[in-house]
Amino acid sequence: MVDLEPGAAQAAAIRIGEPAPDFTARSTHGPVSLDQFRGRWLVFFSHPADFTPVCTSEFIAFAQAADRFAALDCALLGHSVDSLFSHLAWVRALRDAFGVAIPFPLVEDPTLEIARAFGMVSAQAGDAASVRAVYVIDPAGIVQAVNWYPVSVGRSVDEILRLVAALKRTADGTVLTPEGWRPGHRLLAQPRFLAAEALASDTAAGWFYSEIDDTEIAGGGS
Repeated sequence: MVDLEPGAAQAAAIRIGEPAPDFTARSTHGPVSLDQFRGRWLVFFSHPADFTPVCTSEFIAFAQAADRFAALDCALLGHSVDSLFSHLAWVRALRDAFGVAIPFPLVEDPTLEIARAFGMVSAQAGDAASVRAVYVIDPAGIVQAVNWYPVSVGRSVDEILRLVAALKRTADGTVLTPEGWRPGHRLLAQPRFLAAEALASDTAAGWFYSEIDDTEIAGGGS
C-alpha cells in the first residue's frame, strides 16, 4: 500500500533543488514515510527488480557500507516496484546465500505510484524495469543530487558515499569540491567573479580557480 501526498502523482522527473514527494508505504521494516527522515541526510535508491544479479550486488554493497553512511548521518531507503512479499523473500535469500543482512528498509511500490511521483517512469508505463535511480535528499527534504543508471550497469556505492560527503561539505556554500574530491583533500574557493580580482590576480586562472586546504576554512571538515 502506498499513500502519496496530494498532487504528487506526476510524470516529470524530480530535479535538483525540488522537494522530494512525500509518501507512506509498506516496507521490510514496517510502514515508512519519507518525512520521517527529516533532520538527516537520506539516500533513497530504486532498483529494477528483486532476485536480479545486478541489484543483488548493489544491495550487498549498500548493506556492507551501511555503517559508513551512518557515520555521515545519512540514512538508506531502498525501493522497487516488487511487492513486500517479494522483498521479504529476497532479503531472506541475501542473508542465507551471501551472509548479508539488509539493515535498512525496502519499500514496495507495486502500483508504480512512487516511481511515477519521482518521474522514474512515465505516467503510461506498465513496469519499471529500466529504473535504477538514486536521490540524495537533505535534512530539509530537498533533493540535492540525482543519479540514474540503466538496468544493465551497477552503481558504485563508494561514489554515492563520496557524493554524500561532498554535498555535506559544500552545503553551507563556502567552498566547492573538485573532481574526485574526498574528505581531507583540498577544496576550491568560491570565486566572487569581480573584475578587480580578475585583473589583480597573479595568474590568469588564479581569480576563478584557487585550491585551499580544508583547515583554511572556518568550520572546515564538517
